[in-house]
Amino acid sequence: MVFPDRGPFNPEIIAIPQADMIAAWSRSAHADLSAEAFAHWNSEGEIPPQCAVCHSGAGFRALHGLDGSPVGMPEHPFPIGGVVDCETCHNPRLSEVKQITFPSGVSHPVVGVEAACMSCHQGRESGLSVVKATADMDEDTVNEKLRFINPHYRLAAATNLGDIAQVGYQYPGKDYSGRFLHAKPIGTCVSCHNPHSLEIAEEPCLTCHQTGNPDDIRIAHVSFDGSGDTSKGIKADIAANAAKLMETYLAYAANVAGTPMVFDGASYPYFFTDANLDGVADTDAQGKVVAYASWTPRLLKAVYNWKVVTADPGIHAHNPYYALELLYDSVEDLASADGMNVELGDMLR
Repeated sequence: MVFPDRGPFNPEIIAIPQADMIAAWSRSAHADLSAEAFAHWNSEGEIPPQCAVCHSGAGFRALHGLDGSPVGMPEHPFPIGGVVDCETCHNPRLSEVKQITFPSGVSHPVVGVEAACMSCHQGRESGLSVVKATADMDEDTVNEKLRFINPHYRLAAATNLGDIAQVGYQYPGKDYSGRFLHAKPIGTCVSCHNPHSLEIAEEPCLTCHQTGNPDDIRIAHVSFDGSGDTSKGIKADIAANAAKLMETYLAYAANVAGTPMVFDGASYPYFFTDANLDGVADTDAQGKVVAYASWTPRLLKAVYNWKVVTADPGIHAHNPYYALELLYDSVEDLASADGMNVELGDMLR
């Protein structure tokens, strides 16, 4: 590019306000127009309103009435091509939003830009969805009315609130951790995340921890996965217990529900029939993959919780205790079914 050598400005001295912030945002996932989060509806030419409220800046502003429209779910679709733009979080009226309602129906107070974070990182289902779907059903009987319930993705706001938002299926008679509160000054999403690049700042971690890498931070002196290794980050314990839960629900699907299952994270609805146990989803006569349909209430509850935990890649920092509780209780419940031969071993809650 060639710049003119005459004129009132020299390119070297042209100042762009907030240039660093704009550059950081432009490299973030919030600005990636090619990402699945924004490109999913390109072939349709418009974004349904229930999706646009988080997958389009215009939809978000309409949801909260920031564009002058009535507050609430919009009634019309939105054009494709939008991202989480500057006005999504910097709209002067965002401060008017005082609480956010989660899929469980629970409303939680918010301050400032936290309203944007909690609006869109809360998921689309809750444990209550599972309760309603499985009501009055025998725990271990396959019911054709049941289908996988997807909590959605990147559930940080919901997992952080734990028992308050109740995004996970919470087993009766069990106590669950509420909001995971760090020591001051860690109080909101942007206490740890750069609001523009979304990257995690190491400095807040180093205030109390010996490392700035959240993956290496441990919040307990006990081994939740039964390995006895407390030198690794709590993320490793959560991953190990999630793997244990997957192993257990796959065994339950084959031995109790009577139909082997396989998980494919790249294809919705993620859980498919695998009758020959070759690790590949079965296909029908038309060549279409066969979605898993042999759900029992007990299986659905456990698989839903596994998806909740694994759908938040930062759950080890957002609410490790809630994650560990959901995983343990799900394994324990599956193991209690007739026909299951599963030992929890030294796994802890």
